[in-house]
Amino acid sequence: MSFRLRLFLSFSLLWLLFLVGALYLAGQGVERALRGHLEATLLEDAKRAAEAYRKGQTGALLTTGGVYLHLYAEDGEALVLTQEAHRLPPEALRKVGEVPRVIWQGGFAAALVRTPLGLLALTQDTTPIDLAQEALRRALLEAFFLLFPLGTALVYLTARLTARPLEEAAREIARRNPERLDPVPLNLPKDEFGRMVEAVNSLLFALKEAKEKERAFLAEASHELRTPLTVLLGHLDRLGRNPQDPEALGTARATAERMRRLVEDLLSLARGEAERTLNPHIVDLKTLAEEAAQEYGVAFQGEALEVLGDPDRLLQMLRNLIANGVRAAGREGVWVRLRREGENALLEVEDHGPGIPEDLLPRLFERFARGPGGGTGLGLAIAQAIAKAHGGEITVESRPGLTLFRVRLPLLEEEA
Repeated sequence: MSFRLRLFLSFSLLWLLFLVGALYLAGQGVERALRGHLEATLLEDAKRAAEAYRKGQTGALLTTGGVYLHLYAEDGEALVLTQEAHRLPPEALRKVGEVPRVIWQGGFAAALVRTPLGLLALTQDTTPIDLAQEALRRALLEAFFLLFPLGTALVYLTARLTARPLEEAAREIARRNPERLDPVPLNLPKDEFGRMVEAVNSLLFALKEAKEKERAFLAEASHELRTPLTVLLGHLDRLGRNPQDPEALGTARATAERMRRLVEDLLSLARGEAERTLNPHIVDLKTLAEEAAQEYGVAFQGEALEVLGDPDRLLQMLRNLIANGVRAAGREGVWVRLRREGENALLEVEDHGPGIPEDLLPRLFERFARGPGGGTGLGLAIAQAIAKAHGGEITVESRPGLTLFRVRLPLLEEEA
């Protein structure tokens, strides 16, 4: 069932309920008004007649048209009966008092009041009211059969006009596919439909951006793998002609190691391992930093600080940062420092290389963002992912002659 059909049926049902309720209330209101007018007339006439009888004016007759005067004894016997059809049964006369009251009988209404001469009853035929009600019911029924189809047609047009933007949006969205991710070209007000189309356009934009990044990722990965493979194949060919060539063997091994690291980095980024596969322990950050610094032969200075994290991932982060500095400034130009900064551990990796170009700084932690120092362009992206997975962040400032990476990680909470 389409949205337009559901909308049409829902509003048609509401229109039916509203129309039936309105016509019913109109009929009930008219009936109460007619009955109320008749009761008021009878009560007024009964009050006047009773007052006249109390004053001894027994010969004064009522002048209201269509009203019949009757007088009954206490036992219910009719003393004066001007309209035989309006005779009241004895049980209807039992609770007559000094204050007039109205009772309804079949075909007539009666106002009863106690007088010195007996029980006075003023009656009036209700046939005009019944005829008026019957005419009113016919009119209301005719109005229903006229208004319901008309209202239903208007509901249909309203549902059609209301659902048209949504149907156009649905058709436009249905035309989209992985090869066509351009926004849906619809100008809608800022209502629910408009916000829905905006959300779809945002999703399409994100998908298009992700697809472009994937394409760029594959192109860069292919390029990065093609270059060392070419070098490796060249040296293997050289080894084939001269198996005793140690230089070619060493270069081949170094190239294969570079490829292994590159493939591991690519897999880590593709699977999101840096963000998801953490094995947290209480980690002595000073020990890790010293290990990484000794591995690359750079200077280290710091205090003992503990964090909650994955030691392997944190060590990988430190290696990537230090390796980046060593490529830029050599081992002698890199310093690693560790200190407390409020509730965080602050790791600093400083090098005195040529610095990072200004146009590269905003996208330094993106995949394949390579500086003049070389590298695959994946190490810093992985390092940032590891830091964020531990609740921290890496920031950088750089100028010619000085580049400083700062890693902030939340310290392990001390027990009170």
